Amino acid sequence: QVQLVESGGGAVQAGDSLSLSCAASGRTASSFRMGWFRQAPGKEREFVAAIRRTDGNTFYADSVKGRFTISGDSAKNTVYLQMNSLKPEDTAVYYCARGTRFGLAGITVRDSYNYWGQGTQVTVSS
Repeated sequence: QVQLVESGGGAVQAGDSLSLSCAASGRTASSFRMGWFRQAPGKEREFVAAIRRTDGNTFYADSVKGRFTISGDSAKNTVYLQMNSLKPEDTAVYYCARGTRFGLAGITVRDSYNYWGQGTQVTVSS
């Protein structure tokens, strides 16, 4: 089992930045993909960004490309999401996730992740 704890959410103005962290514990060596998803009220949980642990390859949703950066610190078993130039439409609960699948297939798909954090609220006002 893997336990995930997010931190760093908050309320900011449009154009501001926030950094989210996701600390993992447990059998972290079994997870090869780490991702961030978000869910706005009344909407489905959607992919935001992902990183593959083996080679550091990163993937982004078109809506955040160029503004968000995902990174990982293997020594700390922590994944980060740096969010710049935030927009009101970025308002959501942000969830980190880890998956045991090794390849790239489905790395942007919610169902390919096995473990989820409890979520952290990000609110961006105009």
